[in-house]
Amino acid sequence: MKDGFWYKVSLRVVPLVFVWLTRIWFSTCRIVTHGQEYRQQVEPGPVVGSFWHYTILYLFYHVRADTVVAMVSASRDGEYISRVAHRFGHATVRGSRGKGGGTAVKNLIRALRAGRNVALVADGSQGPARVAQAGPVVLASHTGAPVLPMLWSCSRYKRFGSWDGMSLPLPFSRIDFFYGEPLFVPSKLKDEQVEEYRLVLEQRLNDLYAQAWALQGKVVH
Repeated sequence: MKDGFWYKVSLRVVPLVFVWLTRIWFSTCRIVTHGQEYRQQVEPGPVVGSFWHYTILYLFYHVRADTVVAMVSASRDGEYISRVAHRFGHATVRGSRGKGGGTAVKNLIRALRAGRNVALVADGSQGPARVAQAGPVVLASHTGAPVLPMLWSCSRYKRFGSWDGMSLPLPFSRIDFFYGEPLFVPSKLKDEQVEEYRLVLEQRLNDLYAQAWALQGKVVH
């Protein structure tokens, strides 16, 4: 009961404070956008924005002017992320592989068919890191919306010890934000074709990841 009370209090306070601080925090950073031509290829949308999990702490801030419907884990921790997304003006659907994933995907399909952009973590809520799951490809196949890879690198950042290498840009750093080549997926894919396009998405995101972090003098594998 006590834990429930403090959890509810933290759900009100933590997202509010986080969003307030990061608006100030990120305003000190120099932001450089790459691959704008890829974004222009898919405008006005809708698109399936797809990215690695480590990007989340900055990504919702970066796309705050382009409101999206994002899929967020149905876990207790996911509730914090969901509320942060809402405070940046985004909508969320809740689900993961183990809980409510099918319903969440159906809601994302409805959003895309209504002309709204959606956001889906490519490596899911539990990983493994930088291994794409099939979700973005399935959404694209059902709706005709292209998958738009996106991620960022940074000159100075705090990396946490989580499975995904969750990172937070530090104040007064340079943030390089990348859009990648859109992935256009045919409709009504069979299982083996879904796997083919899943691997293509994974390769494009990892190529973009290597390119992004090479700017910061880092070699990634």
